[in-house]
Amino acid sequence: KPTIAAVNGVAAGAGLSVALAADLRVASDQARFTTAFAKVGFSGDFGGTWLLQRLVGPMKAKELYFMSDVFGAERALELGLVTKVVPHDALMDETMALARKLAAGPTLAYGRMKDNFVFGATNSFGDTLQREAENMIESGRTKDHLNAARAFVEKREPVFEGE
Repeated sequence: KPTIAAVNGVAAGAGLSVALAADLRVASDQARFTTAFAKVGFSGDFGGTWLLQRLVGPMKAKELYFMSDVFGAERALELGLVTKVVPHDALMDETMALARKLAAGPTLAYGRMKDNFVFGATNSFGDTLQREAENMIESGRTKDHLNAARAFVEKREPVFEGE
């Protein structure tokens, strides 16, 4: 299932790492971010180095770790660390609306999408193409896919049931 982090304050050090582990991140316009580790003589934990370099690239990740600067939500959006920035008072409403949208979506396909991403992160392009093909075939066998294909032809919104 897709995971969502709602960042309403400071995501620092391990807190940033935990937020980065989510599939999507929604930030309050008041949120701030920092790796923080260099400021306190630590090297980093909770998988932050693994996650961050995959989101922003190795060079930018090293910069963020070595400098440990604090930056706001708009900069996090520019870096690709958050999905969107919303007004502070609307954070939970916006995050829950996103969660409801995902929950109403093709949950079986989401699972296979996540499998593709996890597999692709550590395997070759060719092997990932094979895994994607296998997951597409399996996705195509679901009632959800058949319903969505029918809905597309009938020009209506599909209803997914996780089958």
